[in-house]
Amino acid sequence: MPNAHNKQLAILLLATVIISTSGTLGRFIDMPVPVIIWWRCALGGIFLYVYCLYKKIPLGLKSKQHRLPFLISAVFLGAHWITYFYALKFSNVAIGVLSLFTFPVMTALMEPLFIKVKLDPVHLVLGGIVLCGIYILVPDFDLDNDQVLGVLFGIFSAFCYSIRILILKQQSPNYNGTFLMFYQVLILSILLLPVMFLMDSSAIKTQFPYVLILALLTTAIGHTLFISTLRYFKVSTATIIGSAQPIYGIIIAYFFLNEIPSKKTLLGGILIISTVIIESIRSKRVRLTKPSD
Repeated sequence: MPNAHNKQLAILLLATVIISTSGTLGRFIDMPVPVIIWWRCALGGIFLYVYCLYKKIPLGLKSKQHRLPFLISAVFLGAHWITYFYALKFSNVAIGVLSLFTFPVMTALMEPLFIKVKLDPVHLVLGGIVLCGIYILVPDFDLDNDQVLGVLFGIFSAFCYSIRILILKQQSPNYNGTFLMFYQVLILSILLLPVMFLMDSSAIKTQFPYVLILALLTTAIGHTLFISTLRYFKVSTATIIGSAQPIYGIIIAYFFLNEIPSKKTLLGGILIISTVIIESIRSKRVRLTKPSD
């Protein structure tokens, strides 16, 4: 139904804005990256657990066969977060978030390998437009400085994110989105626990408020909302709509970190937002033409 589609689309767009705060927070928080991610997972897990209890969401797995996909997807989520934050530390929010957003193209190409769907040529076209927008948006940088590492970390982060979301897509019909996110951060909290003994975590005394925002807003709320929409949209549809994140991220960084975008940023942003609008309209038409909906 049109109203149902509009509601899900609104949730997806809200999740996109919320998740976009991670770039500014990741660059601003002054702690070793693995330590930031551990706190993000530990605090996020507490918030999600309380929410599951409040909503009376069952916390048991429906099948032992789901254990391995949960574990693998959590590992890829951890790799995605860590490499993304390193991309932010080596470069800036613009380069970090824009290099990450090669993932819609990766996802569209890999989706038929994970899920029984045909490769949609339109997604390749839209993905190409996104890439053009990203190419234009990336500020000029010298290949001899740390910014190239930021780009490489961002691209690898994109690969990990694509794999993780494609694995979760297979589990999304079986579980609540909050449940899925809770188990992801729970597993990561356990896997990353050694970093708390190997790295300096003393700065949490001054950085805790910002880590708390990262855990509650970006992780517990933003990612849960995004995962919940996977029941309604194809992964490639959700990721292309989510391509507005670089624009939101750059705007947030402008206000909070005084990172000023250039004219190239505005031009690239127009291209990316155009794909968001096109895919939003296309996804609605596809849903309305399905007789089973």
